[in-house]
Amino acid sequence: MNGRPKIKDIAAMLGVSSATVSRALGDGDLVAEPTRTRIREAARTLNYRPNASARSLRTRRAMAVLMVVRDVGNPFYLDILKGVEATARAAGYAVLMGNTENDPDREVEYFHMLRDGHADGMILMTGKLPADTAVLDALPEAPPVVVALEMIADSGFPHVQIDNEAAAAAAVRHLIGLGHRRIAHVCGPVPEPMSRGRRAGYRAAMAEAGLAVPPGYEQPGDYLLDGGRRAGRALLALDEPPTAIFAANDEMAYGAIHEVRRLGREVPRDVSVVGFDDLYLSEAFYPPLTTVRQPRTEIGRTAMTMLLDILSGGRGPRRPVVLDTALQVRGTTAPPPPAGRRPHA
Repeated sequence: MNGRPKIKDIAAMLGVSSATVSRALGDGDLVAEPTRTRIREAARTLNYRPNASARSLRTRRAMAVLMVVRDVGNPFYLDILKGVEATARAAGYAVLMGNTENDPDREVEYFHMLRDGHADGMILMTGKLPADTAVLDALPEAPPVVVALEMIADSGFPHVQIDNEAAAAAAVRHLIGLGHRRIAHVCGPVPEPMSRGRRAGYRAAMAEAGLAVPPGYEQPGDYLLDGGRRAGRALLALDEPPTAIFAANDEMAYGAIHEVRRLGREVPRDVSVVGFDDLYLSEAFYPPLTTVRQPRTEIGRTAMTMLLDILSGGRGPRRPVVLDTALQVRGTTAPPPPAGRRPHA
């Protein structure tokens, strides 16, 4: 075999027709399971890659999908991208990243790419649709869009997400179980459903334990490091500062920990901190961060699988697909300091 492997090479290797190979690598349901498995294993062995240009001409598709995020520099998206890309490549699609930076014009631009055929489908992770409804009206019925993580009410799009409220409540219950009673929350941008869900989980766990949320214990945040620093500074300036902080994401947790240390206190001896996301840096952080792990790779795989179903003529699941989270207990949480002991300064 010379050069790049072709469908006919797989067919010759297995003694089947080129048409059978093509069907097995495309719409696999048209080929019996044993034959389909043999063909796909042979394709992997030969390192076969579909010719995207030829396939695009046949199908009149771009053979590319968009993954649209708020901030392409946020490491949170890396594992999601891995899941999306692995699933997309197996089906012959490339993945394009769209970075909105919360710019309404950019949000519209990516929907124009979908409308104009520069991409065949979209995984939307910004938590909102363009304000210009004409953009959406120009899309075909049941447009190939899957919403990941953020809930967009009444959009009609399939969703894959986690239960933010339940995950947040579990994090706060962990702190309560350690003996903390003065527990604060650094919120995400509260108008957004994800942030509201995590705040609701915090409130629910506090109410369940009969604990008050004093004024100033819910600090506004923005999911950024500086937002965590500002919140940490404000919380430790209170007359009765918290002994524990639950931050709505890891980056704000890092910021809060930096500020706790800058003010001469220690984590977790004086203040325990819990984050949310389990970024790859969180285990390497010192001390390692206790945080809620999201199944980010699985979120990407699931979202792309749902999108492929739509691109094949399906409509996707009618109800949101909710994936499990897990609390990773590490070194930033411990029982509160003994009553009466002044924080180390």
